[in-house]
Order: sequence, then structure tokens, then C-alpha cells
Amino acid sequence: MDAIVIGAGPNGLTAAATLARHGWEVLVLEAKQRPGGAVYSEPLTLPGYLHDVGAAFFPFADDSPAFRFLDLSGAGLQLANAHWESCHPAPDGSSASIARDIEESVHSFGVDGPAWRHLAEWRQAMGSRFVEFLLAPLPAIGPAWRLGLRHLLRLGPLSLLSSGGLARRLFQTEAARRVIPGVALHADLGPDDFAGAGIGLVLALLAAGSGYRVPLGGARAITQALLRRLEEAGGKLRLNARVSRILVRQRRVVAVRTEQGEEIAVRRAVLADVGPPTLFLQMLEERATTWWLRTQIRRFRYAWGTFKMDWALSGPVPWLSQEAREAAVIHAGDSLADLAAFTRQVRAGQLPDNPYLVIGQQSLIDPGRAPPGGHTLWAYTHVPSTIEGGWQRHREAFADRIERRLEGLAPGFRQLIRGRFIAAPDDLEAMDENLVGGDIGGGSAQFHQQLIFRPAFPYFRYRTPVQGLYLASASTHPGPGVHGACGFNAAHAALSDQKS
Repeated sequence: MDAIVIGAGPNGLTAAATLARHGWEVLVLEAKQRPGGAVYSEPLTLPGYLHDVGAAFFPFADDSPAFRFLDLSGAGLQLANAHWESCHPAPDGSSASIARDIEESVHSFGVDGPAWRHLAEWRQAMGSRFVEFLLAPLPAIGPAWRLGLRHLLRLGPLSLLSSGGLARRLFQTEAARRVIPGVALHADLGPDDFAGAGIGLVLALLAAGSGYRVPLGGARAITQALLRRLEEAGGKLRLNARVSRILVRQRRVVAVRTEQGEEIAVRRAVLADVGPPTLFLQMLEERATTWWLRTQIRRFRYAWGTFKMDWALSGPVPWLSQEAREAAVIHAGDSLADLAAFTRQVRAGQLPDNPYLVIGQQSLIDPGRAPPGGHTLWAYTHVPSTIEGGWQRHREAFADRIERRLEGLAPGFRQLIRGRFIAAPDDLEAMDENLVGGDIGGGSAQFHQQLIFRPAFPYFRYRTPVQGLYLASASTHPGPGVHGACGFNAAHAALSDQKS
């Protein structure tokens, strides 16, 4: 084999398909019995209801250089949008929502409409260059030049603010002020965290661009399209093949060994779609790395845990907010103070009293996810990775708390429930070992683990101390999100090294 890719998540499959398209003989080894990791769909609740097991909305799908290179739409991937991309209602009846149509968003933001227009027009002016810059390998000089100095000088200082600080600077009303901090909390970034505005601003601007896209047929359609591209180029996938050791001779990778004891030789490269502690502290012998790197990787921190739920419903959710009834994603956070209190509780190791929620309504956009008249609902919140007494003791009661939260925003919701599925942090890690402690982002998004510090300096460009070994997971820049960039960039690093 020219290359072995460890892990068949979206980054692993993107890396493998990219190398195969360049003529390399590629084998993907996946420990589980199916590919895709957290990008898959299964009937979790009742027959006829299709739920996304992890990632569900894909704002990078259109503009990702990796997906453009692989032409996933040509491989059968179909994407669609809701009328509203992101809705932010509160129990007091206030709401602000983002649509791809600027004028509709301006109307939703009310007195803060002009401020939103300024942001949305800025996003429009940057075009696809915005995503190309975000996803490029560092130092991204070329993409930064193409984006333009004017945009960089605006984006940089704003990104260093807290998300709450940016919201107060931009908006007057509480409804508008909870939008950017609400989307920033997709990661472990509370409204008062330094540089928390960066991710919140990016996600808000992406909603105003191509939006939070939904794959027809479920998130697994992305995995299937990547597999199609891999197989068309001659690449191979082997399931139930867990790699336990990466073999190194004279500081160069030469083979991998599976749990079954099989050794598979490799001529050019091994790309690992795994977490840094797994790669550097488990798969490699200590002598293959450096003391400096091992010390930094021991300090690598994963983010909060995730508690996810799916419901089979007999009808659409009866939201009090009319905009929420037509939204792809609803963010439940009542105010900046509410989001700050939520953050404090989770960081203190407590279950939140009033859970912040990211809620998905995929069946509004893709009716085939449910039987006629029925609907699916998807939601998650952040929680401590472990809880006193264990998750088995708390899961049902906390799930009931989430349902009460939803009932407050949509009276009558609980009467529609036909079935529910609960995934606590330990369940998510059992499904995909990269979701360590239920962290869906491949590591904390705090500033000290971003850019040149992700996963460790100076190894932020996918290369490692071992020649021919590359880290290709979301634990590298640009981090979480289904864009394939981590795998794509790692694959190009391998290609470049072979030419030099």
C-alpha cells in the first residue's frame, strides 16, 4: 500500500479519497463495523424514522475546498435548506432568526436589523474566499491575500472578543444579543470567554451564506458520497480492523499492526484520523516521538461532554415562535445571563438547570426521514463528561428536564412523542472513539488549543516527528465541523512531502 488511513470518519475518508485521486494505492482501516463515525444516520427510535447519530447540519458543504475537489454532488450528494437557518426563541416570546435572505433577517432582528444587515453584507462581500481562508492550512498566506487586508483587519480584532462582548457591541436587544453567543456554544465557549466571538461569528456568517445545509437521506449521504469517490479511484475500506500500533524504523513509518496481529506494510504514508493522545501516547512507541511533544499531548484537553436526544414525533413541533416552525436549527438560550449561568454550571461539573439546546428539524427539509405526517427531532446540550453516580443513574431524569425545556418553548410538544433515544457522553464515545468523553469537537476550542496550538506547537501542519506519519483528525487546524479540511490538508502535506 502507498498509504494507510486509520479511521473512516469524514476526515479519514476525505484524506483517503484525495490520495486515491492522485493515483496512490490507499487502504482505510476502520475499527467499527460501519464507516462514517459521527456522520451517519440510523433508525434510532422507531421503524420509519431516520435520525442523524451525530453531525446533522453542514454549513461548509458548498464552499469546502475538499468537498469541491471531490465533487460530492457529482457522487450523488443532495443538499437542501429550510426557510430559516437559525432561530433563537425565548420563553418570553422574543426571537431573532437568520435566513439566507438578508431582508428577511433584517426584519426578524427588528431594531437590530441594520446591524445584522452590515454583517450579512460583509459575509456576501467575502464570498467563497471566506471559507477558503478559514479551512486552509496555516499560515494560509495565499488564502489570506485573496480574502483581502480589509476583511482580515476586521475579522481578527472581532474574533478576539468574547461572544457576549461582541453581541453587546453590535446589538441593542436581548433577542439579537443571544444569537452569536448561542452559536458559539456549539463549542466549549461561554459568552464571557476570551476569543469566543471567533467561532460564534463564523457560524452566524455561515448561516447567512449557504446556510445550515441538510443532506437528503441523512448525514450518512455524505459518508456514502465520500466512499463512492474513494472506491471510484481504487481505494479500499476494511471494517472491524482496529489499529493497535504504528511501526517505525529509523524514524520513518513502515507499517501498522492491527489488534488481530496482522502487519500491513506501507510505502509512503500513514494518516491517522484519531485524537492526539491516541496517536502519540498509545499507537506509537515512546522512542518514536519527542519528550516535548509527549508533554504537550498530555496537556491536551477535550471539551465538555454532549448529551444528545432524538425523538420520533406524530407531527411538527408546535413552537410559539412562527419562525421556529420553519427553521433548520433552533438555539434555546434565554439570554446572555442564562447562557453564562449554563456555562458556569457545566464547568463546575453540574447538570445544568436550564439546558442550552441546539435543536434540529431535519424532517422539515427532508420529509423522507419520517413516515407520512410524522417528524423527527434532534437535539443536544453540553454536560460534564462524567457525573457523580454515573450517567446510567441520571440519563432519564435529565432527558425529562430537556423535554420540559422544549415544552416551555413549544407547548404540546410532549404529547407528540412516539419514541425517544438518549445518548449520554459515554454512549457517544462508545459509538465513535474520537468523541472522547462525549466531546464532539476533537478537543477544546479555547484559544490555547486553536491555530498553531492545535494540537501542539510546532506540529500544527499535520506532520509529526515520524517521517510519513500525519495527524488528520479534527484535533488539527481548522478543527471541528464536517468540511473534510483536516484530512484534505493532511493528504496534501503527504503529497507535497513525496515530491520534495
